[in-house]
Amino acid sequence: MTADQMRDAVHDPAEILRILPEAWHEPFLSDHRSALDAAHEVWRFRQLRDLLHTWRLRALALADPGFERAAQAAREGRSKEFVPAGQIIPGWHE
Repeated sequence: MTADQMRDAVHDPAEILRILPEAWHEPFLSDHRSALDAAHEVWRFRQLRDLLHTWRLRALALADPGFERAAQAAREGRSKEFVPAGQIIPGWHE
């Protein structure tokens, strides 16, 4: 496998940082450093990939201008202002 094949944009930390609002850079970098350290154990390498995938999804959500308003609506239980994950993500409840 070449380095280019491994640099899938979905799992590229630089791409995640580009999308992620600056206030979230340090939490992401901290998680990333921990996952990199753990990935030295072969059996934990997948955790690094999963972490990058999760942070990519967070970055996309956090970068959305309406995210904070929707998050507040969810915290307050105003379900008419957002779609619950269980309705749009298959297998969410499992």
